[in-house]
Amino acid sequence: MPVSSTPNSTSFESSQQESQSSLKASAAYFESKGTLAQRIDGFAPRSQQQDMASAVEQCIESQATLLVEAGTGTGKTFAYLLPALLSGKKVVISTGSKALQDQLFQKDLPTVQAAIDYAMPVALLKGRSNYLCIERVNSFAHRSGGQSPQVLAELVKIKAWSAGNRSGDISELGPIAERADIFPLITSTNDNCLGRECANYDDCYLVKARSRAMEAQLVVVNHHLFMADMVVKESGFGELIPEAEVYLFDEAHQLPDIAIQYFGQSLSSRQILDLCNDVELAYRTELYDMAQLAKAAKKLSLSVRDFRVAFEGERDRGDLRPLFKRPKFAQQLPSIREDMGFLQSVLKLALSRCELGDSCYERLCKFISLFDKIVQVNASGNSYWYETTRIHFTLHLTPLNVSERFDQELEQRKAAWIFTSATLAVNGGFEHFQNQLGLASATTLLLDSPFDYAQQSMFCVPRYLPQLRDPKIDQKLADMLLPVIEANQGRCFFLCTSHSMTQKMAAVLREKSNFTILVQGEAAKGELLESFIEDGNAILVATSSFWEGVDVRGQALSCVIIDKLPFSAPDDPMLVAKSEDCKMRGGDPFAQVYLPEAAIALKQGVGRLIRDHTDRGVVIVCDPRMVHRDYGELFVASLPPMKRTRDLQQLIKFIHESD
Repeated sequence: MPVSSTPNSTSFESSQQESQSSLKASAAYFESKGTLAQRIDGFAPRSQQQDMASAVEQCIESQATLLVEAGTGTGKTFAYLLPALLSGKKVVISTGSKALQDQLFQKDLPTVQAAIDYAMPVALLKGRSNYLCIERVNSFAHRSGGQSPQVLAELVKIKAWSAGNRSGDISELGPIAERADIFPLITSTNDNCLGRECANYDDCYLVKARSRAMEAQLVVVNHHLFMADMVVKESGFGELIPEAEVYLFDEAHQLPDIAIQYFGQSLSSRQILDLCNDVELAYRTELYDMAQLAKAAKKLSLSVRDFRVAFEGERDRGDLRPLFKRPKFAQQLPSIREDMGFLQSVLKLALSRCELGDSCYERLCKFISLFDKIVQVNASGNSYWYETTRIHFTLHLTPLNVSERFDQELEQRKAAWIFTSATLAVNGGFEHFQNQLGLASATTLLLDSPFDYAQQSMFCVPRYLPQLRDPKIDQKLADMLLPVIEANQGRCFFLCTSHSMTQKMAAVLREKSNFTILVQGEAAKGELLESFIEDGNAILVATSSFWEGVDVRGQALSCVIIDKLPFSAPDDPMLVAKSEDCKMRGGDPFAQVYLPEAAIALKQGVGRLIRDHTDRGVVIVCDPRMVHRDYGELFVASLPPMKRTRDLQQLIKFIHESD
């Protein structure tokens, strides 16, 4: 069994020696004649899975902290689920996404429950925005004038659906759930929720979901909700998820960036505009003698929309410090602050007359305080940045380091903490992940994939690659790689590191090949994957969200091409914050921040290829830096042990041998 030992961590090896006299109880369930093999069709024992189950069980018993990198095919979900259920302790499992959360709760968890006859209650809990808000649906229905026929038709379907629905989880709405336009109309936010003052509080889907979570023995949440809960508990205003004796994080490599977001603060145009809409609603329903309210709300709304226009031509994300020095921003900031203050003074006159008006006043006071804090961009200890969408902007204040804060959380909650992913380690070590979350004393376990990568796959960095800044790189890569793609009969993911490269490669591949070209952004992610699998010979050109969390087994995907090493942009706000903290601690940001982040991202991209024992395929990375730069060795050492070549003809030969 491969074991990782880092300079600042406790090796699993010593703890394993203490228990060699007998096989861990949970690991016995995974044997060839064990409970899982007897009760789950197609279950096959894997030594890595048994090792992980034993480690998780021991961690739970000793209330320790464990980091596990479990290679693709290990079966890590069952390896942590079974000992967690057998422990008899209160368990919270946090996943990296809502999609994985649903899969775990609806598929994997019931399978293990049935196999071991587990009868204790379990619950699924998501964030507020995932549940239908009865109050807002009813309110929207009464003031739906001016909405498009499509939105009104969707409202009718939603009301009919909610009449017989127990959970109120809007992911069950199917295609409607992918339409962002209607979300704010049927869900609530922390800002506009009326809480116990709501007339529908007893029937509230979110309240019921939280109640089920409090009573359950095992609760499945996601990282965003978990971090939100930490912030709420820190503020002293209650809790979102229950206290537990075991905390388990799947896809844990995502946790540091999410933690940074939640330990920071942000203010969005959507929040302010929602507030303005609620002020107008309060005026029309109860405060109709205060026309000044509607005027003040409209004035603030216009200021915020004008401020969004100022971001046109800027990057989607960036540093606020240089931005706020520009005249067009510097002039509008005082205007927004003045309009917020004016609305605050008018709302103050209406206090105690209307619950919604009082709620708006409290929200606005918080917004003003946060706005004043964010515009002080020269204060030390934080990163100040923005991000924009098609119609909104968000201003962020992010702490440079969260390791001390997260470590404090572990100290305060006396429980077992388990972090697992297929990509936690860099070059065989966990230091990068440990340093980000303050987990220096954690036990670490590195488990190789049970797949035979040397036989199932081949890795190639081709010779004679075009320069990365070549203006015709898309054309040259297409000419170079099309013979490989054609030999593979399509069945290819072409993963790019930018949206612009995604569009360029899609265009040139459509021009030069006869395969079906699917492109991220032209349809929903689920639809694209379904079309890719159904076609059987397609090429999917994509970025970001397709680098991880995508599982395509079999011949439909047998070639993964990556345009270049996935280094984050130097001005990416999250990386800037980490880099500044690294400098303050006397470190090297490139070696300690940018390289490890890119190595983990590359592992995720390469991991799309082999998803089963019968899969075969090739990976091509079109970046000469993997060969010509010293740090290329780190990337190679972090990848599975695939056959390697620089000759595309050898790659084509391997493909033909696989047919």
